[in-house]
Amino acid sequence: MTFLQRHAYGIGCAIGALLWPFFASRRRLSVENILKGGVAGNAEEAKKIAKAAWCHLPGHICEALCVPKVVTSENWREHLDTSGGDPETVKLLLDTPQTPILLVSSHHGVWEAATNLLSFARPMIAIARTMNNRFVANWMKKHHFRGDVTVIDKNRGFTPQIIKRWLRENAAMTILMDQHSGKGLPLKFFGRSAKTFTTAARLAMRYGVPIVAGSFVRIAPYRYRLVGGGILRFSKNDDLAKCTQLLNDRLEEAIREYPAQYLWSHRRWRKM
Repeated sequence: MTFLQRHAYGIGCAIGALLWPFFASRRRLSVENILKGGVAGNAEEAKKIAKAAWCHLPGHICEALCVPKVVTSENWREHLDTSGGDPETVKLLLDTPQTPILLVSSHHGVWEAATNLLSFARPMIAIARTMNNRFVANWMKKHHFRGDVTVIDKNRGFTPQIIKRWLRENAAMTILMDQHSGKGLPLKFFGRSAKTFTTAARLAMRYGVPIVAGSFVRIAPYRYRLVGGGILRFSKNDDLAKCTQLLNDRLEEAIREYPAQYLWSHRRWRKM
């Protein structure tokens, strides 16, 4: 690896640390979210977690940009730690490419880098916000992801063409469901009411696909650990609110295990 590749995460964290003093409102919001969620027992502990999480974001992004140069089709499994994962989940995610799945996660861990790595195991369809600047968007498309990764603008919605492609190609549909949804259900997330997207649960209930809910977290340079429980399966007769709450619970469990890698500074909890 080059010097930049070896130190990408540290460089990103250093940039985050330099910017930290200038975002007072985000600092207050992060500490408030951590304390109200019961993740820290006091303000000082919450501040430490908040700063680490703030620095992790640029660190993760910088490392993710280098992943396509470091991780290859020959060595990608060496960069994943699945030793603590549920065996059935690991087999489905990495060794069952003939089955379409839903991969439900949050702004936790290394969601960008994980998409790159998992694309070596199966086609990936990532629902995300595309860049407004077309030059940046084209650069990201050309240089950021390696492998069979299709990024779908979340504003387009789940069109019939996207659904058909997902099922036909046995892809992993990846959804980050910890963003505020004005039309979502008011469910619990860290003990607080939060408007929650129901898309993942509705797709699983309608098409009967298995769900892997959790995160990949960074444990070393370019080495990532799967955190999450067993496979979830919903049926058409299940209760939508209960299914979606179960997904929230799974994501919360993963975040509590590695709180310093969660985006506490975003406005997840808003007035109803």
